[in-house]
Order: sequence, then structure tokens, then C-alpha cells
Amino acid sequence: MAEELPPREAMEFDVVIVGGGPAGLAAAIRLKQLAPDAAVCLVEKGSEIGAHTLSGAVLEPRALNELIPDWKEKGAPLDTPATEDRFLFLTEVAATRLPTPPQMNNHGNYIVSLGNVCRWLGTQAEELGVEIYPGFAAAEVLEEDGRVVGVATGDMGVGKDGEPTDNFARGMELRATYTLFAEGCRGSLTKHLLKRFNLRDGVQDQTYAIGIKELWEIPAENHKPGFIEHTTGWPLSMDTYGGSFLYHFGKNLVSYGFVVGLDYKNPWLSPFEEMQRFKTHPDIRKHFEGGRRIAYGARALNEGGLQSIPRLIFPGGALIGDSAGFVNVAKIKGTHTSMKSGMLAAEAVAEALAGDRPAELAAYPEELRESWVWDELSKVRNIRPGFAKFGFIGGMINAAVDTYVFRGKAPWTLKHGHKDNETLVDASAAKPIAYPKPDGVLTFDRLSSVFISNTNHEENQPVHLKLTQPETAIAVNWNQYRSPETRYCPAGVYEIVGAEEGDPKLQINAQNCVHCKTCDIKDPTQNINWCTPEGGGGPSYPGGM
Repeated sequence: MAEELPPREAMEFDVVIVGGGPAGLAAAIRLKQLAPDAAVCLVEKGSEIGAHTLSGAVLEPRALNELIPDWKEKGAPLDTPATEDRFLFLTEVAATRLPTPPQMNNHGNYIVSLGNVCRWLGTQAEELGVEIYPGFAAAEVLEEDGRVVGVATGDMGVGKDGEPTDNFARGMELRATYTLFAEGCRGSLTKHLLKRFNLRDGVQDQTYAIGIKELWEIPAENHKPGFIEHTTGWPLSMDTYGGSFLYHFGKNLVSYGFVVGLDYKNPWLSPFEEMQRFKTHPDIRKHFEGGRRIAYGARALNEGGLQSIPRLIFPGGALIGDSAGFVNVAKIKGTHTSMKSGMLAAEAVAEALAGDRPAELAAYPEELRESWVWDELSKVRNIRPGFAKFGFIGGMINAAVDTYVFRGKAPWTLKHGHKDNETLVDASAAKPIAYPKPDGVLTFDRLSSVFISNTNHEENQPVHLKLTQPETAIAVNWNQYRSPETRYCPAGVYEIVGAEEGDPKLQINAQNCVHCKTCDIKDPTQNINWCTPEGGGGPSYPGGM
């Protein structure tokens, strides 16, 4: 900005929590349970709690049982108990039922709208005195003398040219003794903290997937509340990790999602198109017949597990939930582990505030290693890297041996061995994939999908998807890989224009962004940097998501 900005106003708290997902809310609730007089603030970039919360979701209530034992009496929206599990291997025309792995046994779990669960947790936190500020994006880490002292929210009313508009409002400084970062997968401030405090020293790189999801309303006669189905195999090739989930819950609702590991090799692959094509399988399309699609969204997912959890604490704060990466890939769940991490961090903060153990939250990682979270992730640590190392068939054999023979206690730990942005082969060396055109009934295009995600950004604001070196978009991405960002983005953000005239240019349609963070992860040279847009922008997922 050309003109000097006025100073930011500041608010002081004992604890600031960045992110209103399950981990952040669990941390806030636990902290107020232990330290009722502590001043706790939670800031959320979505327009409301739950607006950016996208999940399958099957919830294992273990952490919730510990956090709020009387959640049933308090009206928690866990209304659909899991009743039946199916696990299928698909070919293009057939489906073979496989034994359900013990990790995927959902007896005792619930199919939920995780957004609604977060909204309910938000009310519980507010009743305890937590100050919640939705619609404000934490855009900057505040640091003094090598210690994190809070965050600053982004300025509002900045125009595309980077200059203040008539609606300009300076961001706020939210200062705290301790700051907990619960931004979810690939958080922008978490990226900064990992580098600033070398939190990945001696730790394997994180590996990721993209999960793309639709919510359908189907005829009552086809609805089977509590039914859960997972698949692997078609339409993905044998060298690509991924699969689907499908849950019947609520009032005639079906939550359907497709997951593709972001270590895939073929730059012509489109996770969105694979997700649409999957629904045409004869054993799958029957779930959607007579129904209508009512919502859409996408999100990157952590898949690194135990090997990829960074150091969790730094002067003045800690990483919790998916900011650190507590997803149990074998279970296809991470809410319960994320919540527990937030609870353990809150316990360490309460001790530190009371002066009982002030050594920069050291109790948090120590207690985490002694908890059921660490034990659970340790038992499945070899399953995801096994697929990357041995391929699909070898990965299935490895998973079976690890589960049934060693029972999760194999005397070795497999490494991930790659960064997801380094796996693409040149476009000229890969086979292009022909995807069928959408029919508008069962299968759809990107733009109609983004429309029902309720995504909205203030149009006159700086583009929040920034290229470190703009020329690389053509010199590398187009020339070598034929612009894979135009295919791995599930929202049509990236578009090549002028190619037919021999002058290709990358056009960024930032207003379409559903905040999945895939571009930040998969770009071959890490040239795309996802930054927080103006607070309140992005998708607004409805209650069923």
C-alpha cells in the first residue's frame, strides 16, 4: 500500500485459538473447563462456525465422550448411528465385496454433519465464556523476541490494486500469552510456523490427498440410514492411491466423497473428473437415482500419519488438530484424534497459566505420546506408505499383513519417501485421460458445482492465490506438464487462455476458490502460495455437509 496505514487496535487474552473446527473448539471448551477465569478467544475465517467445515463424516465419539460426557442430554447432533459397513473393490463393470478391515468397522460410531457438530460445539464454548469471532481471517503471526504473542486478522476493504477502498478497516491484533493454531490441513500460518521454528527438522514430509464431496437428497424408499460404503479400485489406475466413501444419514441424505492421493504421477489426471465418472458405475449410480445434488465442496487431507507429525510446540504456542496432521488414514477418520490433541494442548496451557508447569507447553507433546491418539496412529503407520512403496496390490498385501499378522506392531516403520509436488511425470510421457461429458443429472461440471458450494468472495480484493514467479506458470507448468493446476483444482480457479493463438497465459479466477489448498500442495515448483482472502469469504457449507 502506498500510504502509511494507521496502527491496529489490540485486544489482550490469555489464549487465542486460530480455527473453529473440531480441534480448536475442543481446545477452547477444555480450557474453560479447567480454567474458567481464563480469557479465551477463538477466531474463524468462515462466515460462521461450520461454514468451512467439510467432512464425510463418520464420527467416533471417543474424544467427545471425554470432553462432554453428557453430550446426548445436551443435544449434540449425533442422530444417525452407523448400522452397516461395506467395502468394495471395483472394476469398470463389476463390484467385489471385500472383508471390512477392523479399522473401518464403524460399530458405535455416528454419521454426522460435521459442520453441525462444530456449530453445536461452538454454542457449548460460548456458554462457557469463550469469545468467538467468525468472519475474521488470521493473516499474520505476531512475534516478539522470538516468541509468538498472538495473531493479527487481515485488513478488510483492500482493493485489487492493493490500495484501501472506502470500506477499508484495519485488522485487529489478538494478543495472548499462548496461541493455539487449529487451521486444518495446510494452514497458511502453520506453514509459516513450520519454517520459522524448524518444526519439521528430523520429521518426514507430510503427504496429502484431495477429498471432493457432494451431498444428495434421495427418495425415501432408497434411503438406508446408517449405511456406510467404501470402495477402492476403478476408476483410478493401479498406481494411484484413492477411493470413495458413501454415507446414508439424516433425512434422506447421502454424503458422497471421492479421495485421490496427491502423490499421483499422471499430470492429465483430474480428481474432479474421476469423482464424477465414479458415479456412473452400475453398482454406485443406484444410490443417486431419483435424487438431486444439493451441495458440493472440496478439501485437502493430511495422510502422513505418525511419521509426518511435526514438533508441536514453539515459544508461545502449539499446533493442534489437522494443522499438525492427526488423521488416521486407515480408519478414514481424524475428528476424534484432532479433538483429543486440542484437549491435551488445552490441559498443558491451563497448567502453564496456573504456573504449575510453565516450560512452554512441554506437557502437550509428552502427554500426547502417552495417549490413545499416539497408540492409534502408531498401529496404522505402515499402511499409507505401503501403497506408495509397493503399489496397489502390494499395498493391499502390506496392509493385510500389518493388520492381521503384526497387529500394527511390525518391527519397522515405512517412510513416505517423496513430496507430493515432486511426483508428476512430463505430460509427453503420460497417457491423456478421456473423461465423459457431464449429463447434468448424475454428473456435473466444475462451475455448476462451485455454484452450489455457496462460494463468495468480495470481488474487489487482491488475488489470494499468489505466484512467487509468474513466468514459471508457462515456462514450467505449461511447457512441461500442460498446466496440471487446471485439472487438479476442483473449482476452475486456474485457466489457460490464448493457447490456440500460440500465446498461453494463466488466468486465475480467484473468486471460484473453495479453499481446498490443493494448488498450494501439488504445484510442481511450489510456485502457488495460498493466502487468506478477506475474512468471511469462501464456501458456505450447509448443515448436511
